[in-house]
Amino acid sequence: AGSNIRSQGAPGHTSCVKPTDSLSVLLHIILSSISVLTVTLNLLVIISISHFRKLHTPTNFLLLSLAVSDFSVGFVWVFMTFLINGCWFLGAGWCIFHSVLGSVATAASIGTVVLISVDRYVAVCDPMHYQTKVTKNRANICIVLCWVGSTVYHTVMFKDNIEHPGGFDSCAGECTVYFPPHAGVMDLIFSFIIPVSIIVVLYVRVFMVAVSQAQAMRSHVTVVTLQSSLKVNRSELKAARALGVVVVVFLMCLTPYYIVLLKTGFGVKSASSFIFVLGLFFFNSLLNPVIYVFLYPWFRKCVKCVFSLQILKSGSSEANIL
Repeated sequence: AGSNIRSQGAPGHTSCVKPTDSLSVLLHIILSSISVLTVTLNLLVIISISHFRKLHTPTNFLLLSLAVSDFSVGFVWVFMTFLINGCWFLGAGWCIFHSVLGSVATAASIGTVVLISVDRYVAVCDPMHYQTKVTKNRANICIVLCWVGSTVYHTVMFKDNIEHPGGFDSCAGECTVYFPPHAGVMDLIFSFIIPVSIIVVLYVRVFMVAVSQAQAMRSHVTVVTLQSSLKVNRSELKAARALGVVVVVFLMCLTPYYIVLLKTGFGVKSASSFIFVLGLFFFNSLLNPVIYVFLYPWFRKCVKCVFSLQILKSGSSEANIL
């Protein structure tokens, strides 16, 4: 997503002048607040899942990957404050770093949401084989491949910019990123069309299974021998509903960004609309840990343990936080 960010300096000037109007100050405060909240909340998720062994499950490892990508996006928000009114004061190297990090983090989050959808599909549609099909090692391998693939893909995309930092700026104080003409189409296909198609298809299947199971339980026609598997399904369905909220919110924040890009032909013609949808896409990184607070009791317990410093006690990692 970050690969389409363009920041234009004031045309005809050799350098930017730092904005001092009240609107710019207000935007700095808002962006800074969002950044701090995003980084803090996702750091709590990272600490919680990393510290407590009871939370070391394939599904939670996927949530950990999502939290790391959201944490990185929150960190990128810090740099976004320097792009208000088109002025960049951190140098060409940091400009490229900010752009690459934002792109890699957002692509990794998209890939992780796809993996979460696959995880819930197997858990709900094939619960008897879930433990053997979805293991910690396989989950970790998929997560690593997701991050490595995202990094390699965007390193290639940013190749010209990495080799010539600042080479595409027309004046001092700009942060302009150049991409080959086909980059926008590839970004649309690999970052939106394919992932969203997989997510929607898998979650529609999960929803259909959930509805059929609910009808079976209401009609009391369940065979006694299937009661144990239904218990598994009930817990997995509860997890699927919680993660379904994460997925739906993610799609709501992601879709407007690509709709605007399609309408403008991958060229930013309306700065205000582009900034809004890009901000909405990044704002999703703040919403994810907020969703956990409401849907996961274990996360609320972990937050209490962190702020009360109980995690510093010996053996705290073995505590039954569930």
